Amino acid sequence: MNFNIAEHLPEDFSANSRVWIYQSDRIFFMQEALDMEPMLQNFVAQWKSHGTPVKGFANLFFGRFIVLMADENATGVSGCSTDSSVRLMKEIEMKYNVSLFDRQLLTFYIKDKVEPLPLSQLKYAVENKFITEDTHYFDNTVLTKDALENNWITPAKNSWLANKILMPK
Repeated sequence: MNFNIAEHLPEDFSANSRVWIYQSDRIFFMQEALDMEPMLQNFVAQWKSHGTPVKGFANLFFGRFIVLMADENATGVSGCSTDSSVRLMKEIEMKYNVSLFDRQLLTFYIKDKVEPLPLSQLKYAVENKFITEDTHYFDNTVLTKDALENNWITPAKNSWLANKILMPK
């Protein structure tokens, strides 16, 4: 699978642009993804911070991850503008009957598939070698465009999982 996210991101956004990743608890159906695209594009076209347009980007990746980005070199993002993006995500949750705020759901790339795994099952998956330190993990804690491009999809050993679960000392 091609993990080169950079080719799908706007080139004219600064490396320190802020990023928010919302992971769905299921893959969106094709029709849902097609229906959602104008919702995301309309949101970023109208996204404002204290009345000033936000230079924004939104897209669905791997049929499961909604990525929002704001280039704060153009306009800083305020609490109100962040709240408006959360409202959009809540609207998407309700419209498509998905969960976008479950931080206990981890996602890995296993056997050529993007696979979710509840945090409660991680220990079992590691002990039974379904997940190894080299398994690619989608680290939704990345905060910048640079981190999205370079650290979002990373071997588990390079993420916060290394110290917490995979390589206990």
